[in-house]
Order: sequence, then structure tokens, then C-alpha cells
Amino acid sequence: MSVAKAHDSADSASAALRMGLVGNGIARSRTPAMHEAEAAAQGLSCRYDLLDTDAGTLGPLPEILDRAEAAGYAGLNVTFPYKQAVIPHLHQLSDAARRIGAVNTIVFRDGRRYGHNTDFWGFSESLRRGLPDATMGTVLLVGAGGAGAALAHALADMEVGRLLIADTRAEAAAKLAASVGARAGAVSDLADAARRADGIVNATPVGMAKLPGTPIDPDLLGARHWVADIVYFPLETALLREARARGCRTLSGEGMALFQAVRAFELFTGRPADPDRMRETFRRLGAD
Repeated sequence: MSVAKAHDSADSASAALRMGLVGNGIARSRTPAMHEAEAAAQGLSCRYDLLDTDAGTLGPLPEILDRAEAAGYAGLNVTFPYKQAVIPHLHQLSDAARRIGAVNTIVFRDGRRYGHNTDFWGFSESLRRGLPDATMGTVLLVGAGGAGAALAHALADMEVGRLLIADTRAEAAAKLAASVGARAGAVSDLADAARRADGIVNATPVGMAKLPGTPIDPDLLGARHWVADIVYFPLETALLREARARGCRTLSGEGMALFQAVRAFELFTGRPADPDRMRETFRRLGAD
């Protein structure tokens, strides 16, 4: 298949695009359908591949990147657990990716690899639209990995009063808090943090089909909390189900998945995407 570079595709409706998602346990991802349907709606030919390392047959991350670039991919999305590990294999980072220290979108162009972070904007847009009146006095963020880093900086930019960051890796939580600044702090006592919080955000993979459960004890949730989850398969995570049962307002992972894809599509193709059209594709795939 002949493959055009991302920015070249903006000049030719007949250009063939090849993109992909690299991650572990991503068989149920809705990202391929969103990109392929949006490309088709714009008259573009697009193939979006899942590069799932769960089977153990793709080799190490550097080899996956090398093969994708050699095959003419316009770019790759990156998800758990590679958003931070991928950085040493890139030539240049966007300002957001550098600040956050995580990459979820790579553009291959002119022999170079450009790293971007669209999770940052994706979560912000989802929260603004989905919970526009969410109280931002104190927010507990569970997870300090690549996704957690994007969300921490997004919440800081949305002027959270105090950001409490928890992770099973205490050093990761402390490092992320330091990068965010004075309004953030690492915490280890989830019960105390939940009592202080107005909102609770899950930025871990706990709740995914292959990692069932909740990232915190549901008994720590109260009706005063708003609760957001970035997991979207299943869309109804155990955390959100428990939160709603306790009277919490909730935000699913749909919005972040959608808006990060909207921005990534533009980076890959040089063309703006239609969020409503991509949302329709997302929802056609069902709730699980």
C-alpha cells in the first residue's frame, strides 16, 4: 500500500493513510473505528491498525516504532504502558508533551518522529463539557503514569485549588506533584484524601475489562463527590457504577477518548475532524 505523509494528505483526497495504536491489551479499542470513519467521511483512504503487545509477538517498543515508520505509517497513537517509555525514541516533543513528560501521539515526517500529547486537551474538553460546574477546590487524582501526568497538568490549567496525587508508586506520585507545582501534593492515605476532595479522577487502567475492580475503596465515595474515569472499555466501569449508586455525578471515559482522537486525527492528516461525527462512531460500538 502506498502511504502518504501526514501533512501531504491534506493536499490530496486520494492519499492513503496508515496509522496505528500501540499498547497492551487494546483489542477492544474504539480508536481505529473513529479514525477510519472520519477519514472516509472526508474522502480519505485510511487503515488504522492495533499493535497490541499483549500477545507478545510484536517485539520490544523500539522495533515496533522502526517497523511502523519503515512501513510508511503517518503516525501512531500510544497508550498504556508506553506513554513515557516511548519518549527516548523520539526526535522532538511538542510543548505539551515536554511539560507533561508523556506522549500519546507520534507523527512520522521527513525521517523524524514528533511526539505530542492530545490526552491533555482531550480530558480538559471532556470535563468542561461533561461536568461544566464541577467544583475544583480539591481534586484527588489516582494514577501518576502517562495518563495521570496529562490529567494532572490539565487540572492545574483548569485552576484546581489543590491537587492530591496518589499512586501505588509513591516516588511517581511525588515526582508528578513536583512537576505540577505548589498546588499539587502526593498522598498515601486515600481515605483522608477522599474526605478532603470535591472530585476524584481515575487515571489508572484499573476498571478495564482485563483489569477489573476499582482504584479506590467505593466506600470512600460520597454524594458530594464528582467522579471521572478515563477507562472507556467498558464505558460503565465498576468505579462509575459504585459512584452513581452513592449519588455522585460522574464522567465516563468517552469524552477523553473522543477529544484526544479529534486532535490526533488533525496531527496525522493536517485536517480538522468533526467531533460529533466521531462521537457517533464511538457510540455505535455500544456501551461495553
